[in-house]
Amino acid sequence: MRIKFLNILLIFLCLNLSHAQKQQILLTIDDDVVTSDEFMKLYNKNLDLVKDESQKQLDNYLELFVNYKLKLKEAVSLGLDKDENYKREFENYKKQLTKNYLSDNKVTDDLVKETYDRMQYDVKASHILILDNPEEEDTLVAYNKLLEYRKTLQEKGFESAKEQYHNGKTVLVEDLGYFSTFKMVYDFESKAYETKPGDVSMPFKTDFGYHVVRVDEKRPSRGTATAAHIMIADKQKDSTINPKERIKEIYKKLQQGESFEALAKQFSDDKSSARSGGKLRAFKSGQLSSTVFEDAAFALENPGDVTEPIKTKYGWHIIKLISKEAIKGFDELKPTLEAQIKRDARSKLINSAMVEELSKRYKIARNPKTKAYFKSIIAESYLAGKFDLPEDYNGSDVVLSVNDAVFTNNDFLQHLKAKQRQYMRQQVSIKKILDKELELFHENSVLKFREDNLENENQEFADILQEYRDGLLLFALMEKQIWNKASKDTIGLKTYYEANKAKYIWEDRVDVIIASSGDKAIAKSVQNLVKSGKTQEEIKKALNSNDKQNVIFTSGVFEVSNSKLPKDMELVTGVSDIYEHNQAYHVINIKEILLSGNKTLEDAKGSVVNDYQNKIEEDWLLKLREKFKVDVDKKVLKQLKSKINN
Repeated sequence: MRIKFLNILLIFLCLNLSHAQKQQILLTIDDDVVTSDEFMKLYNKNLDLVKDESQKQLDNYLELFVNYKLKLKEAVSLGLDKDENYKREFENYKKQLTKNYLSDNKVTDDLVKETYDRMQYDVKASHILILDNPEEEDTLVAYNKLLEYRKTLQEKGFESAKEQYHNGKTVLVEDLGYFSTFKMVYDFESKAYETKPGDVSMPFKTDFGYHVVRVDEKRPSRGTATAAHIMIADKQKDSTINPKERIKEIYKKLQQGESFEALAKQFSDDKSSARSGGKLRAFKSGQLSSTVFEDAAFALENPGDVTEPIKTKYGWHIIKLISKEAIKGFDELKPTLEAQIKRDARSKLINSAMVEELSKRYKIARNPKTKAYFKSIIAESYLAGKFDLPEDYNGSDVVLSVNDAVFTNNDFLQHLKAKQRQYMRQQVSIKKILDKELELFHENSVLKFREDNLENENQEFADILQEYRDGLLLFALMEKQIWNKASKDTIGLKTYYEANKAKYIWEDRVDVIIASSGDKAIAKSVQNLVKSGKTQEEIKKALNSNDKQNVIFTSGVFEVSNSKLPKDMELVTGVSDIYEHNQAYHVINIKEILLSGNKTLEDAKGSVVNDYQNKIEEDWLLKLREKFKVDVDKKVLKQLKSKINN
């Protein structure tokens, strides 16, 4: 017996020694331990994200890591992890993240496939909606009304149905235009895609109320378009620019054969796209906030085609089609669709499947007496908006147990209270309410148990959650200790600026009027007219016409490196030579040269605040090193370096 015990003890010690060897301690910060595994896990994960090659060296990365851990320790010492805002934001994130792990893969895959198949078509439809109002009408009344409305919509069409039934309050008759997946609630989307063109569905219910939907057409999806645009904003700093006239001037230059890309670089007010000749990210039908812009872009047939000037809520545009592509393949789109589905009403189907699967893994026991007990105590008062409980109400009785967790009558009572308003004064029996809500409570309780224990059951989830927990703490700490201090410490900021004034320098700048033309001969005429003292209006009147846009003027103060200006431009006041730049010809009247010099604190404030923050952080980290004792095991570090080098 003694020998057997010693053998077991020896095995146990060997296992623990082996585990200890794997879990070597790399560093300690006071009494907090960091293993080599934890350090290397983060090092390998962040390696590709680090742009500075020097920081990829283990010693340098270790310094960053220690600073990171010191900040987290300081955040906890300041009690930031107890802050209500922090806890609320963390719980919100945890709730969102949890949704990604509470799903049934088979059901999810089926929904992804269904969504992808539907994406191949856009549906054009109209509908009649009787808004859900349980205090006045029950399901049967609404259903029968919709049967009458459906007949009108089917036989006499949308306009007739709208004239007869639409009141904008309880009944809506709406033309929905074209839509695709995720544009409508899932139940409505499903009914629309199931209905054949020319048909009207039978009545059905969504969270909004009771509908019938008429499908007019199903067209193949327009796919994805890539386009470029030149935009002239409605609001202009230059008061001499009339947006509508400016876009017409640019359009004339395009018709004269000038380069779209060059004109976008020179004149477009969409700075984010102007640098690349006006090119936008690819978009699909329904994705842009402007349907006017979207429809105009998709209406273009061939790459290189351009629209006439169009007006949107953002200003005036000329759009050039670069390419059109069909919908991407299923495998490529699957991850994106899966993420969207988990945020959509489809997730209810996933939840039900997940509960069924969890019921096989967890030990679940239901109290068969719960329904009868609640039926006896809530009676008809529940539907009247009251909740009269008897004096001998048993709030602690178990409704459901999941493993070692219990959900009581009090929990179910809170569930019923939350649902009470939707049932008030409805013609529905208490039995039906309890049938539905008890089942929903059971499902929610199982998912709640899974959610509460997910960090213990799923290591990937736990790691992601810990990263966010640390990141949120770090943000709160930096905001409190660094960012707010730098922006609010006006005296410190001014002192720092005065000590480092030489860092904040203006480039040479010029106050100019630029005349641009696609024709060198026209540019020469402009040059002569400017030299003779003619105004912009006089020159435009002389050289432009209703059919021809020969010259466009731009004025302002620009740094000499600005893309609107030629790189080889001479810094001499007066009228310049003719420059060829951005595939056009330019005459530049330099009114004033503002030579390089110190920026004022106001001019350089953004950069000064950023640099001052870095200085505060450097000094603060030195104090943290004094406050917390940091010990690095040089032997373990050497072993890690050896492994990396090999």
